[in-house]
Amino acid sequence: QEISGEVVWARLFATTHPARMSEPAANSNELATFENVKNYYGKVLRNVDDLKTGTCVPNTRPLPRHIKDALEEVHEDIVARYYGCGLVVPQSQSLEGCHILDLGSGSGRDCFVLSKLVGEKGHVTGIDMTSEQIDTARKYIDHHIQKFGFKKANVEFIHGYIENLKEAGLKDNTYDIIISNCVINLSPDKKAVLKEAYRVLKDGGEMYFSDVYANLELPEEIRKHKLLWAECLGGALFWKDLVYKAKEAGFTTPRLVTAKQVMVNNKELEAAIGDCKFVSATYRLFKIPKTCAKEKCQVIYNGSIKDYEKEMEFDSTYTFKEGDITDVDEELAAILKYSRFADDFMMRPQGGKQTGGCCPNQPKEILVDPFLLAEQVKGGSCLPGTKGSCCSTKSCC
Repeated sequence: QEISGEVVWARLFATTHPARMSEPAANSNELATFENVKNYYGKVLRNVDDLKTGTCVPNTRPLPRHIKDALEEVHEDIVARYYGCGLVVPQSQSLEGCHILDLGSGSGRDCFVLSKLVGEKGHVTGIDMTSEQIDTARKYIDHHIQKFGFKKANVEFIHGYIENLKEAGLKDNTYDIIISNCVINLSPDKKAVLKEAYRVLKDGGEMYFSDVYANLELPEEIRKHKLLWAECLGGALFWKDLVYKAKEAGFTTPRLVTAKQVMVNNKELEAAIGDCKFVSATYRLFKIPKTCAKEKCQVIYNGSIKDYEKEMEFDSTYTFKEGDITDVDEELAAILKYSRFADDFMMRPQGGKQTGGCCPNQPKEILVDPFLLAEQVKGGSCLPGTKGSCCSTKSCC
């Protein structure tokens, strides 16, 4: 099975990709981790019912109709082998024409959803190190071409490592968006993953991804537990380390979108993890040009994004309402100005003349802690001061 998959891959992509996949430079422990994960997702698991914990939970947020429709058109065999922990479809803007990369694409569910949303002028690339998953995804490419009414495929699946995208033939500054769904925790070299993601993103591009995070630095006995690692717990980052590693790779401060407590639902594994807690969380990271000018700004959302004309939820801190004036800090101003959101906002320096007698919404401290957000969601309460939440109100000076 693996050999035939590699042969097919080599024939299809020999002109732009290496013919064979070699493991990235790694020590013996990291190599063992790669083999453990490949075996678990390629041979042990046959469908989502084989999972031993509740880490992989379906999205529970209300979905826009266009995303829901795309999900419903994905083949049932692909859905059965979906092991994600969140929704990695940016809901806050049109994706038509975008070039998207999925790190650890698995059976291809997210790739097929996005292939419909980007349309025939866009393109989606999935990369995964598990040959059985790649074979499953490729098997249904033609099915989805016909299902979506496309004339040709706009999706491809590459057999390779997310720690070394260069070897897989992925060039610098290629993608508008990178997604990943409950995969980075499985990598023994998360620094390399983020560094490579930054390299292949275009300036102004973003990484929109869901993963599992811990409330502390995990002890060695948990990190060496093969089943916990394969079930996306043993390799989970302490959430504060994500902030450091993302900035080190060159990204902006991680912007938290959603978070939900992970229920292990396995007494043996619960005993193994002890007091450690986990959440699944979705973040967005942006690659802003290093030479761009940064200044605090007032921004006004113009309501130009389809299905989000009245308001656009950017992250857990900011929801921009059409026509409202909002003060933002230097980093968020740069994100909105130099990313694909540029045409959706009017911007001006802070301190400009006000009209209408009302104060602009003031900038807020960015919420980065996923455990705080998960607790708020679990309790059904709002985050204090969150823009556009049920706790916020319009007020005048």
